[in-house]
Amino acid sequence: MDCKNLRKTVLDMAYAGATVHIGCAFSIIELLAVLYRDHLRYPGNAPDAAGRDYLVLSKGHGVMAQYACMYEKGWLQQEAIATYFSDGSDLKGLSDSRIPGLEVTSGSLGHGFSVGVGLALGAQLNGTGQKTYAIVGDGELNEGPIWEGAMFAAHHELNNFMVMVDENGLQAMGATDDVIRLGSIKDKFLSFGFDALEVDGHDEAAIDAAIRQLWSDPSRRPKALIARTVKGKGVSFMENNNIWHYTRLDAETYALAVEEVVRGES
Repeated sequence: MDCKNLRKTVLDMAYAGATVHIGCAFSIIELLAVLYRDHLRYPGNAPDAAGRDYLVLSKGHGVMAQYACMYEKGWLQQEAIATYFSDGSDLKGLSDSRIPGLEVTSGSLGHGFSVGVGLALGAQLNGTGQKTYAIVGDGELNEGPIWEGAMFAAHHELNNFMVMVDENGLQAMGATDDVIRLGSIKDKFLSFGFDALEVDGHDEAAIDAAIRQLWSDPSRRPKALIARTVKGKGVSFMENNNIWHYTRLDAETYALAVEEVVRGES
């Protein structure tokens, strides 16, 4: 999966649907590209295949990035992209489990993480070998259910569960350090009984290597990958600019953003 194409698809969807959450979709593009390309197992390329690995987008407002990957996989057609968020469209602005390929209805932050832990426990009990990945935002770590789920995962030694933290430093209403200071996210997950690594969240080779390193650890601990990212990555006027959490594209900003993404200058 080419990240330029994924970002272009996100822009097309956001413009077609006159909708928001572009910046928080762009920050997870590389994470998703690596997962779908090299790690997630979908027997027969079927999004609802028995025995598939689970990808839970707990930060459900970034779902356009996942839709873009599903389009590349052939699970969504061009018409769905072109009519995103329009009347009658099946594709919503938050993750919706009624869409094959989306495991959880999320958007109520903190919820998806706990569901992912439950999926991992079920796979462990059934001995299926399935892995579960849960992508959360750093602002989402303000939510108590995250840490309840983390304690549960460590207690049950869910070494088939990996949380990926999109650490872009921003959330809906400001910088994470201004809302609730998190300190070292890696140290927090280590203290909760996880194996944990930090990585540049836009370096695909580094992401791939970190995922493989975490899975290769023979411990019974669950895994945490803290990805340092840039909100709005790929478009200069969106990068680290929190206004693009809720700003809609117009014809001018859409054209400028597409030009930057296609050139790949940011």
